[in-house]
Amino acid sequence: MPPASVSGTDAPALQRGLLKRWSLRSQARLDPAARMPLVQRVLAARDLTNNAERFLHPSLTHLHPPSAVPGVDRAAERMLAAMRAREPIAIYGDYDVDGVAATTILYRTIRALEPDAPVRTYVPHRIDEGYGLNDDAIRQLAAEGVRVIVTVDCGITAVGPAGVARSLGLDLIITDHHNLGDELPGAYALVHPRLPGSAYPFGDLCGAGVAYKLAWRLMTMHAGSDRLPQPLRNLLLDLLPVGALAAIADVVPLLGENRVITHAGLRRIRSTPFVGLRALIEASGFADEKVDSERVAFSLAPRLNACGRMGHAREAVELLTTDDAAAARQIADQLTKQNKDRQEIERGITAQAEELAHARGMTGPDTRAIVLAHPDWHTGVVGIVCSRLVERFARPTILMRSEGGICHGSGRSVHGFSLHGALRACETHLEHFGGHDMAAGLHVRESSLDAFTTAFIEHANQRIRPDDLVHDLEYDCDAAVEELQASAVRELERLAPFGQDNPRVALRLPNVRIGEEPRRIGERGKHMSVLVRGTGAKALRLVAWNWGDKADRLRPGMTIDAVVRPKLNTWNGTTSVEAELLDVCEKGGGA
Repeated sequence: MPPASVSGTDAPALQRGLLKRWSLRSQARLDPAARMPLVQRVLAARDLTNNAERFLHPSLTHLHPPSAVPGVDRAAERMLAAMRAREPIAIYGDYDVDGVAATTILYRTIRALEPDAPVRTYVPHRIDEGYGLNDDAIRQLAAEGVRVIVTVDCGITAVGPAGVARSLGLDLIITDHHNLGDELPGAYALVHPRLPGSAYPFGDLCGAGVAYKLAWRLMTMHAGSDRLPQPLRNLLLDLLPVGALAAIADVVPLLGENRVITHAGLRRIRSTPFVGLRALIEASGFADEKVDSERVAFSLAPRLNACGRMGHAREAVELLTTDDAAAARQIADQLTKQNKDRQEIERGITAQAEELAHARGMTGPDTRAIVLAHPDWHTGVVGIVCSRLVERFARPTILMRSEGGICHGSGRSVHGFSLHGALRACETHLEHFGGHDMAAGLHVRESSLDAFTTAFIEHANQRIRPDDLVHDLEYDCDAAVEELQASAVRELERLAPFGQDNPRVALRLPNVRIGEEPRRIGERGKHMSVLVRGTGAKALRLVAWNWGDKADRLRPGMTIDAVVRPKLNTWNGTTSVEAELLDVCEKGGGA
């Protein structure tokens, strides 16, 4: 019999596990007589009961009309006029997956609408130029004859560069999704879902999502009708996997329109006509396998990001825009090599940064942020290392390379602490910065580094309590081991694609008993496998990654609460249920 409520009558609002602080995703209680199936309890925990049908069956008809995005009509009209008049256009993209995908979407759209239109792409070099629109690039593009610049995934705070563009007689169209500054740039058109006064229903589009809406509007304006001819309709569908890559990689909420684009894009990704995307999938080892959001996040996206971090992101743009299969395979192989190099460099910087953070007292309860700079750190990799330190120390982290009197790098944050807001509070110490609540880039003079570090840490200390320096683990509801049948887990999988604000389902298994001695598995016994039972005879295998050193804490016969992610495991044609163990709360007993 399933539990009668979302949380179970004995579930505390907060519970401290071995590693994390547990909390219910929702405090909602259901009628005990309802005896709701597991998937319905999870939907209730996520406040999706009244929207369940729409959530479980995302449809392209749920996308809002592109004209509703502020500025999109003015931008599309100017771009179409330039295309027809053969005025040179430059698509200016950011160097991450979102920027590369957005660049690809607009480039392929322009090429399809006006094959002879003089359009080019421009992606700044991460190290030499840094993030965003810059004056020198604008002057270079103007000197080369460009008349219209369209930014994607950047530019909404580029007040100065917009002035440079105006002075050179260029029409600048900015499309972006990042946080707005105090002043908006004076561009020909601003396309952003959250502009002041905007009534757009969904403000969390990624940069490629904004570009997709502009591409859609270009098509309907070009066709003179909302009903597109079949070739353009096909292109709009073919661009969905590119948008899905961006939404997953940029860690935007996979809800609303992002969920629709990602769901549709992942369904189409294996059949993509783009030879570069096919080559990327093959290079990632998924030629004959399903590509889901986790495989995008951990395999495809890191390869696309690798060239921007280790070389130049124009290679990633070329990969997704080329129609030459041989060239695509060569680029995909090169990205795989660059990603391996990145991983090696990342490990070295992570070890060094952790040592420095400890040495400078930034990992204790009195200093609730990490700010470090080092001349040997690779600017293209420090952002990933920031994420590693956030995972380890549960506090906002900024890492930079110090070079030529300037420190430049990236930051990552924890939920509830706006990194962009913190940088704005400390901006008197900064040369410039940009980003959003969870991730940002910045430049600070070495002479101002100490003052910035002090100001940033003081800002963090005022907003983060010592008790908050532990990662939270949210679970959806309680479940019994006996409930975790293959059919129930398949129902839970319908909540995919999983990602930001729609994580994989996590369940608390209260009062389960360890049925046997935990086994260390994997290379050097790094991981752990353990069998648990509930009140009945059914056993459930739990696999805990990187828990090999904790196996001695768990003993046969011990009663524990466990938070797990259930999944289906198919081997030799047989499907069984097992679960990933996220944390345990020891309750005693055992041999």
